[in-house]
Amino acid sequence: MAGALTDVLGEVLVAADGEEVAVSALAARGVSLLKLWNKYRVSNIPSLIFIDASTGKVVCRNGLLVIRDDPEGLEFPWGPKPFSEVVAGPLLRNNGQTLDSSALEGSHVGVYFSAHWCPPCRSLTRVLVESYRKIKEAGQKFEILFVSADRSEDSFKQYFSEMPWVAVPYADEARRSRLNRLYGIQGIPTLIVLDSKGDVITRQGRVEVLNDVECREFPWHPKPVLELTDSNAVQLNEGPCLVLFVDSEDDGESEAAKQLIQPIAEKIIAKYKAKEEEAPLLFFVAGEDDMTDSLRDYTNLPEAAPLLTILDMSARAKYVMDVEEITPEIVEAFVSDFLADKLKPEPI
Repeated sequence: MAGALTDVLGEVLVAADGEEVAVSALAARGVSLLKLWNKYRVSNIPSLIFIDASTGKVVCRNGLLVIRDDPEGLEFPWGPKPFSEVVAGPLLRNNGQTLDSSALEGSHVGVYFSAHWCPPCRSLTRVLVESYRKIKEAGQKFEILFVSADRSEDSFKQYFSEMPWVAVPYADEARRSRLNRLYGIQGIPTLIVLDSKGDVITRQGRVEVLNDVECREFPWHPKPVLELTDSNAVQLNEGPCLVLFVDSEDDGESEAAKQLIQPIAEKIIAKYKAKEEEAPLLFFVAGEDDMTDSLRDYTNLPEAAPLLTILDMSARAKYVMDVEEITPEIVEAFVSDFLADKLKPEPI
């Protein structure tokens, strides 16, 4: 453990009082620093997250942007502000017309972080244009707000010309940065879907759009248990994930597996939501296809089905429960032991 921690964090940490503390010493004391990566959903480095020491709640996920934008600390303590306050100001349409951000009030809003130089962004934009059209034609009050990460205004204008929605002006770098900070954006493309009050419905708008091309499930309220697909497999990198592998050739097996896991997933999600924290696990059911086969090969899992696992890609660790029958009691005990740090990980 000490070696892995040193690789990630260097040889020493500096405590608040200036004392240098060896990472190996922290590991020896049983402090699992990789759990912090999972808790705060860190997907790249460097990352700086500000936390309220009295409650342990996240104040700001994009601390690096805070330091850049507010080096004098004039906005301290950098707590989250309402979307309506952060977005306040003029917005653009691609025909050059402007409108006030108050026009978004009362609508569901997709806050779209994207850039022309990013190939996955351009691919998603093509799909999103069609989704936007279908949702509007269905009579839904929906708008998309483009927050550019382009490298020049010319690139922004070229890319925005393909979009039928509104954008934060490229020249308003401060407002674009504040929106990045508000949602802790760590990569693009990212689509955050908000309800009519400006509260987050889902941070996985990209996955939802690709999985629901007919937009039948708009505004895409999160499901406790997902069926693992090519489009949502990226979420495996966001933290520990419980994955129940089943034999998809058996009619109804995937649906039965979802129904088995769902009460446990709902219980965990509700528990952490009450504490205003993100759930420490995502929940998936995986059938049999090429993507699942690749995942099994990559993580060196047995071919058994059903197979109950927790995969932690960032820590390169897996936890495996290979039994003949998976019951709710087995799943609940497995999850409880994982959360209580009672399970011994195997390397991926």
